[in-house]
Amino acid sequence: MEKLNVVVALTTRENDYQAEQAVAVTETATRLGIKIQIIYADNDAVNQTQQLIKIIQDPAQRPAAILVEPVGTGMPQVAKAAVAAGIGWGIINSDPDYITELRRAGAVPVFSVSTDQSEVGRIQGKQMATLVPEGNVLYIEGPFNSTATQLRTKGMLSTKPSAVQLKMLKGDWTERSAHNAAKSWLSLGSSRELQIRGIICQNDAMAMGARKAFVDLTEKDRERWLSIPFTGCDGVTKTGQEWVRRGLLKATIITAPAAGTALEILAKAADAGSMPTDRTLIPPRSFPPIDELGGKKTSG
Repeated sequence: MEKLNVVVALTTRENDYQAEQAVAVTETATRLGIKIQIIYADNDAVNQTQQLIKIIQDPAQRPAAILVEPVGTGMPQVAKAAVAAGIGWGIINSDPDYITELRRAGAVPVFSVSTDQSEVGRIQGKQMATLVPEGNVLYIEGPFNSTATQLRTKGMLSTKPSAVQLKMLKGDWTERSAHNAAKSWLSLGSSRELQIRGIICQNDAMAMGARKAFVDLTEKDRERWLSIPFTGCDGVTKTGQEWVRRGLLKATIITAPAAGTALEILAKAADAGSMPTDRTLIPPRSFPPIDELGGKKTSG
């Protein structure tokens, strides 16, 4: 049988979770004997669209399937073009409503695989309730057009303590973006008056970027800011989980790399000549568990 050829389109190289995605999908491809090409969009939705359209329209490099984690929206027009060209479409960490429509033709596999992003948000709200039951919290989101951002925020709002008030900042999943956002916010006089009691970020890279903005302060201010809890999400073994162990973060949320799971699902569908399950959700978990959060101390 001809080796399956799959393009895996990820968002950026500047993110530990995306790096973990690349490792997981490469290991899965090696184990299953699948040929993959990994491309990165550099956090640019237009660039990602152009990359994939070029691949779809070129018969010489047309793959059997595309697995994509979209930078922004679910890319409905690109998905339709891929399926019309006989290319399978697996969307990662997004759950667009066009999946059902594209599956009706049944010609190629069409499906989504995602961490349960709403549950990620709910866990963040529960971590917040343990660490900062009241007062002001700085909350750093991912990009506004990301499904993961929206679902994480909605989930967090459903479980956060009513006595917590949020100051929202935006990042793009990278350490640099959160560092810049936090530094700009710190330059405002109002930032000193809010008495922030916790800094909750939608991924670990942004949590560390925000932390570095406070490390840059004078010694007195630095000590005060770094004494409050910082939390993130993604929980990659060598980064997020390690930062928690070292006390740099108070907590994270482990989200398994969905790209490897998506490739497994695609391979099984290709072998069976069948349509895979339309939607697969991977459950996240708090690290450490919520009931163990109380006693951990952060370090400078």
